[in-house]
Amino acid sequence: MSAAPQKIPSLSQLTVGDVVAERSVTLTRDALVRYAGASGDFNPIHYRDDVAASVDLPGVIAHGMLTMGAAVQPVVDWVGDPSRVTDYQVKFTRPVVVDPTSGADVAIVAKVGALDADAATARIDLTVSFDSATVLGKAQVVVTLA
Repeated sequence: MSAAPQKIPSLSQLTVGDVVAERSVTLTRDALVRYAGASGDFNPIHYRDDVAASVDLPGVIAHGMLTMGAAVQPVVDWVGDPSRVTDYQVKFTRPVVVDPTSGADVAIVAKVGALDADAATARIDLTVSFDSATVLGKAQVVVTLA
């Protein structure tokens, strides 16, 4: 039995400022190892505290692209189809330090930032934070809703 198709959000039902998704994601050291294997990014700042300290980092940090991918996922889930994401940009502003025991809790809030009726698109602005600080600046996702 297949799941019912997800209804695509309607542009006409959105208003600038609407929160369309919220999520908290815990990144763990295990997740960093898995991501390193999948991405081929084996930089030791992502798994060795001594190496991270030697380059003046406060500890092992999450891969930027892992954080970026985790941040867009609530929008992909909301829009129902990853092919509806037509643009996604961020500025990396702070590292996500992943504690060896508790990991790192990353909070994601996705709000409608702009609507373009002619193009049938919505710009979704992401607020992505860790330890009460923004880690992805100017994080914006453009989705097609036609």
